[in-house]
Amino acid sequence: MTYIAKPRLHHPSLTRNKVGYTRRDYEGKVSTLCAGCGHDSISAAIIQACWELDIQPHRVAKLSGIGCSSKTPDYFLGASHGFNTVHGRMPSVLTGAALANRELLYLGISGDGDSASIGLGQFAHAMRRGVRMVYIVENNGVYGLTKGQFSATADRGSKSKKGVVNAENPVDLVTMALQLGATYVARGFSGDKTQLVPLIKGAIDHGGAALLDVISPCVAFNNHPGSTRSYDHVRAHNEAVGRIDFIDLAKEVIAEPAPDEVLELPQRDGSVMRLRKLHEGYDPSDRRAAMNLVHELAERGEIATGLLYVDPHPHDLHAALNTVQRPLNALQDADLCPGRAALEKINAALR
Repeated sequence: MTYIAKPRLHHPSLTRNKVGYTRRDYEGKVSTLCAGCGHDSISAAIIQACWELDIQPHRVAKLSGIGCSSKTPDYFLGASHGFNTVHGRMPSVLTGAALANRELLYLGISGDGDSASIGLGQFAHAMRRGVRMVYIVENNGVYGLTKGQFSATADRGSKSKKGVVNAENPVDLVTMALQLGATYVARGFSGDKTQLVPLIKGAIDHGGAALLDVISPCVAFNNHPGSTRSYDHVRAHNEAVGRIDFIDLAKEVIAEPAPDEVLELPQRDGSVMRLRKLHEGYDPSDRRAAMNLVHELAERGEIATGLLYVDPHPHDLHAALNTVQRPLNALQDADLCPGRAALEKINAALR
């Protein structure tokens, strides 16, 4: 396999952030994904968000499972800590790492197969336990590495590239996260970087379990007519919470309709894209309203994107377990074994 390395030298005129890094310092290796893959756009959004937040790369730990999405941590934050787990087991490995060292920022990168199929149980327990992490699902509705079978998030009635119709109901990770107690829940679109970067920044700054489900069309196996995860379908049914940005592959088009107004944009193939901007009074602090919104729009064949729910006062797993502020991996034998006197005091309290 040929490896193409990026040049290490940076132009001296590149802008540096407050901690002295250029945007290039947050990049990784050259991507080996298909040209035009939405996952690369997500990687670029992560790079931009971390650079703008002045995050030191060595303070980040990125973990992933198996799949096209799980390859992407190699393409961003090359100077950070990284661990590629087995299929579907990223959340439990990340949970252990987060318990051992609470001082790092944890990015969990997964896909719809990695999280909604073999890793569904792992995903559910990470959300309900409130593990402090940024859980990014790069959702394309297919198994790209095994030639495009439907994943568990594929919509019922969606057609595969070979013409097969999906007869199974989809798993919606957003509504699951809301039900299980995640304190930051958002959905983005890989083709809308203007919306995606702030969503990632908000998840990074959040102090609890943050889920960001990103619709990321597969250009090889799921970007054809009939697919509900294609670029054209998502753009035609995307209802952004609070604002609308539309990015065409050829050129960027920015639309700013009035609140609750329907904007119709004719497309090159003769179809019409209908975008509805939700009213500015949408309350992302109402968990039940967020769940109802997702269901209502799904019934109309639309996808809600944006910040759906946020708890301004999150509690994470460390708070639930009442762990010490000092990282557990830094505790010495004397801290863990205080001696006979302390043990006798504990036993006396139980009598």
